[in-house]
Amino acid sequence: MSLVLAVEIDGEGAHPAAWRRAAHPPSELLSPRRVRHVAEIAERAGFTLVTIDDDLLPPGGGGGAGRIGAVERAAFIAASTSVLSVAPVVSTTYTEPFHVSSQLASVDHIAAGRAGWVVAASPQPEAAAAWGRPAADPGQEALDSVRVVRALWDSWEDDAVIRDVATSRYLDRDRLHYIDYAAAGYTVKGPAIVPRPPQGQLVVLAPHGLVPDAEVDIALVGGADLDAVHRAAVATTTPRTFAEIEVALDTATADGADRVAELDEYASWAGGGHLRYTGSPEGLVALLADLDARGGVDGVRLRPLVLDEDLAVLSQFVVPALIKNRLASRPVPGVSLRQTLGLPRPHNRYAHPGVAA
Repeated sequence: MSLVLAVEIDGEGAHPAAWRRAAHPPSELLSPRRVRHVAEIAERAGFTLVTIDDDLLPPGGGGGAGRIGAVERAAFIAASTSVLSVAPVVSTTYTEPFHVSSQLASVDHIAAGRAGWVVAASPQPEAAAAWGRPAADPGQEALDSVRVVRALWDSWEDDAVIRDVATSRYLDRDRLHYIDYAAAGYTVKGPAIVPRPPQGQLVVLAPHGLVPDAEVDIALVGGADLDAVHRAAVATTTPRTFAEIEVALDTATADGADRVAELDEYASWAGGGHLRYTGSPEGLVALLADLDARGGVDGVRLRPLVLDEDLAVLSQFVVPALIKNRLASRPVPGVSLRQTLGLPRPHNRYAHPGVAA
């Protein structure tokens, strides 16, 4: 299986001061035109997946601080693209898992099976204060939320909607199920208010260690170098593993290292324990080839230094080279994200015996 290519497209880029090198007016940051434009670049280039960062607190960095909810942007991208998959980041801390389930299922319906979910946590004291709640255990909150969301996706069987005109029955109520989940601070009865997603279960991605591997489809791993990434990848038991890579590429007008140094004068690019590459597009292609050869990694999520600059280089030089060398492949029209990843469509836990997945 070739590497699956994903790219993070929130805001101006991975660097907190990336807005200083943006190629568009500040007023365009949150415009639908820009959201669609970035997604279209990624789709035309051959990326399989875009992710959209989000949190309960506003983005930092000293400038350009603002964002629209990731789920709303994901729904817009899903309706604006045809083969590109989209996975919004949704924090599980303090959020209501029933609403998360409904929102994400709706995105998968809009995308016709091209949606995922990047699970996140918000352990900052400022988040607890903003919500007026005591500080939560982010790991336990994440585990409960993922379990509730997954159960709610199954609370409608695939054939629950019957649309029987003769009997005026829209639903077969015997194929809707209570989940009766009891967490430490809440209970969820169910069923969901949105039919089961086209994929049955959206593809769930999470940083390795946030929730147990059994609850996740794709573990996101990092490391200071390729050896560390490989060790982290082979330590996972999830069906798929993606490496997190921050990239600062050489462009036609400036070296990647020079751009990083310029932006670091305004704010430090601390990173999040991810592998970081700075240099030529050809060097990144070689690094990804080396990563693929080591095994244990099924895909990568690239985090561009400055979206307006690095995404163009990725699209023009890196992705085409990977596809040409058969290290990656374009997504196929009419195929779900699960199918692209080689993941089966999950059987519904509540389905009557003998009902096929």
